[in-house]
Amino acid sequence: MSNNTPVSPRPVRRLSHVHHRVVTARTLRENGVSAAAADERCRPGGPWRMPLPGVYLLHPGPPTGEERLHAVLLYAAGPERPPGPAARAPHPVRGARAVITGPAALALHGFSSTPPLSALEHIDVLVPHTRRLRPAGCARVVRTRSLPASEEVTGLPVAPVPRALADTAARTGDAVSVRRMLTEAVRDGHCEARAIVRELARARLLGRPHLADAVDALLAESRSVAESLLYGLVRAHSLPEPCWNVDLRLPGGLHLGGVDAYWPGQAVAVEIDLRDGLDAWGGAGAESGVRPPVYARKRERLRGRGVTVVHVTAAALRDRPAQQAAVVRTALVTAPERGPVPGVEVLPR
Repeated sequence: MSNNTPVSPRPVRRLSHVHHRVVTARTLRENGVSAAAADERCRPGGPWRMPLPGVYLLHPGPPTGEERLHAVLLYAAGPERPPGPAARAPHPVRGARAVITGPAALALHGFSSTPPLSALEHIDVLVPHTRRLRPAGCARVVRTRSLPASEEVTGLPVAPVPRALADTAARTGDAVSVRRMLTEAVRDGHCEARAIVRELARARLLGRPHLADAVDALLAESRSVAESLLYGLVRAHSLPEPCWNVDLRLPGGLHLGGVDAYWPGQAVAVEIDLRDGLDAWGGAGAESGVRPPVYARKRERLRGRGVTVVHVTAAALRDRPAQQAAVVRTALVTAPERGPVPGVEVLPR
């Protein structure tokens, strides 16, 4: 058979623009191309390729990175999709039966600390644990009991950043690489540290030594980002300049605790709250909303001495700065109503 000879009543060129020339055997059949005809075109020297079982590439060259992603999703989604519109758009993000995760997902989210799609040997794809699907070609199947709600990236269903990070970390033993990915996620605003730590805890990865070190660096990075946002908030909203990063003590030497900002005249403190991340790290409290003892004890000590404590998170500082500034301003303005405060020593932290 000549490569230019039509193999079906409908010209195959009509399919050449369907999802970047990556189609399933089912789509070919619906367009009049039999399995035998498709296999004939995939012989050495033929015009097509079959990169994954039941998935065809309608050109002879190697697949592009985007074509590999589509091929993996078509393979992982399986043959159960109904005909009609779903056959023409096989990767709906809502209700997706397969979700890109791991390094490929991070690359799609724009991470610079992971290899580009073209350099990835495998593409990880999440499927429900009940699916009987074998890894094949570049598709590395990851079964899960909790398929995450996917996010649309370039029209494809992609795992949220925290889940993609956890799935990547599960297969990565390089502490430097893991630390770089986690800190980039927080530094570049992809997600909050608490969401990452919660996902790592859910995957039972926090016991691994290299991940424990990476989480320490992650929380430090999260604090650094939040501190920068807090500095900007004070200045952008013309709040009085506080004492930054100080320890509070009573004259007798009793340590009350460290705070990120403190206004001595009004006895108002601001503390960056990493509670959710630490809850997940400690394995308790994240779902119940209960504060760990370290936070609760410090808060009670400060309140017991008349200090007003305002807790803020990096997300609130970034997304609702005006609201956070109003809370701090209210605490400062209403300080005289709370009466005199016993002397508190302010020391560098």
